[in-house]
Amino acid sequence: MRQKLKAGETVFGQMILELFTPGVAPLLHHAGLDFVIYDMEHGRCGYELLSQMVTSCRGTRLTPIARVPDLYAYPMARLLDIGAKGVMIPRLETAQQLQDAVAQLKYPPQGRRGVALGLAHDDFHPRGAAYFEEANEETVVIAIIETPQALENLDAIVATPGLDIAWMGHYDLTVSLGIPAQFDHPVFLGAMDALVAACQKHGVAPGFLPGNEADMKHWLAKGFRAISLGSDVGVYSRAVTQFRQAAG
Repeated sequence: MRQKLKAGETVFGQMILELFTPGVAPLLHHAGLDFVIYDMEHGRCGYELLSQMVTSCRGTRLTPIARVPDLYAYPMARLLDIGAKGVMIPRLETAQQLQDAVAQLKYPPQGRRGVALGLAHDDFHPRGAAYFEEANEETVVIAIIETPQALENLDAIVATPGLDIAWMGHYDLTVSLGIPAQFDHPVFLGAMDALVAACQKHGVAPGFLPGNEADMKHWLAKGFRAISLGSDVGVYSRAVTQFRQAAG
């Protein structure tokens, strides 16, 4: 996933909030997706369940990513030790906060991640010194931009070394700006344009979760390169509703 982003390609995945079952990973794999985000902020996923979900990604092309409740809810490196290949962090508002997050997720000299080998993250097979650089190269860091303060510090946040994706948290941002769910509001549209511009300036991928195919195509054309195909709840609910309505 990180290699594709570095090459300027677009990656697709899905946010999982409810359907934490081992069959979801191979299903998304066969659908052609690149990543899966297990939501520990709003979904019912905890540490133990995340471990099971990450294991279910073995043998697929999926990069498993944990969306943490906040910057301090978990020792984030622990999520990597059980096999997650990336972390999505909500409510990051300053470059310093992001620098601290990156340091937690990268081995020295890029960070201060602690070392415990022969666990899930290295397939229970300790390797040589080259492993640490490989792990740093594989680990995906995603910052969610979802507050007015984050917008004010947008350029500095996106310029932080180690950031791979700056993700627009559209609901939280519009609520905090006093324009809840007004996704056609000029202020929100301006924020989307600013995010894309900052990402293009600093070589970071802008990310977003569109709710339908038309929105996806619109934001792809605008320059977004990391796209969640809705969420498991949204996609499943809409499909069942359409199926039922087709019966008359």
